[in-house]
Order: sequence, then structure tokens, then C-alpha cells
Amino acid sequence: MASSRLEKIGTIVTRTEGLLRSGAMKWDDRPLWYDVVKAFPPKEEPRFDRPAPNVTVRPIFYAEDAVRAKFHKLQTRSQFLTNLADMRNKTATQHFIEIYQQLQQQGALDEEKVFETAQEMLEQKLGQLKLERTATPPVQQKQQQQPAQAGAEQPEAKTVQLQDIFKE
Repeated sequence: MASSRLEKIGTIVTRTEGLLRSGAMKWDDRPLWYDVVKAFPPKEEPRFDRPAPNVTVRPIFYAEDAVRAKFHKLQTRSQFLTNLADMRNKTATQHFIEIYQQLQQQGALDEEKVFETAQEMLEQKLGQLKLERTATPPVQQKQQQQPAQAGAEQPEAKTVQLQDIFKE
């Protein structure tokens, strides 16, 4: 069984069980999905000769998806990079969608004008956000957040320059 890779011979689960029983695969080397499939087996055995179910797939489009697609299609610059680990700050696309929806709710402009105006307003907003981030360095932000203690002065943080490290 281990020498055959045809899907007609058995399912991937039965083939993996055979490898584990015969000792060709160590228990510690079993695939990650094996325990999940054993704990929650599928309702029907996944075989090659089983007909595919006739299930209709519902479209899952949001109202702003067309605007988002147009925005990304027209943006050729790579300035809109996204840090997926940063959950506090909004992405440029999220800012654009908010601006676009606000302008569209006002209803004074047609679709093309709303899009162009939203792009211009996004550039301004991103410029302002960039200035705000660079205006106050992180050391000053920490000092502003901490309340000043009466009578006790805090020593200044020592800054190290890269040029000083590699000086000969």
C-alpha cells in the first residue's frame, strides 16, 4: 500500500494509517492534519468515485469591493504597504474607503469625481499622518505619557549613533 500513490487504492487517511501501522512512518512524524481528521471525521468518506455535491456558492461581495478593486488597480506606487501585524493603525485602503463613503453620502458629485477627490484627500491624510509620526520621536512620546514624579528627575536616554559604533 505504501508504494502506491493512486487515489483509487485508498484515501489519504487509510494510506497514512497503513504507514503508521507498518512502521514506515513514525508516530511522531505523522502529518498535522491526521489528529484533526481522526477527531472529527468527515460525514462521507472522501473517495475518488464519489460525485461532487451540487451546492450553489453564494456571492460574498461587499458594497465597497468595487471601489477597493478600482483603487488598487489604479495605484501603481508601492507606498501603500501594509503591516499585517499592526492592528492599531488603519491601512491606506481603509482610509480611502472611509473618505470615499463620506463623499458619496454627501451626494454632490458624480462617481468619477468622488473617486478623484477621495484620492486627493487620501494623499493629504497620509501626508498628515506621516508628519504626525515623524514629529514626535518615540522617546518623547514615552516621556509625555509618563507623569512627572515630584522631586525625582529622570535621566535622559542615551542615544547611540550608527556612525559612532563603526568609528575606528
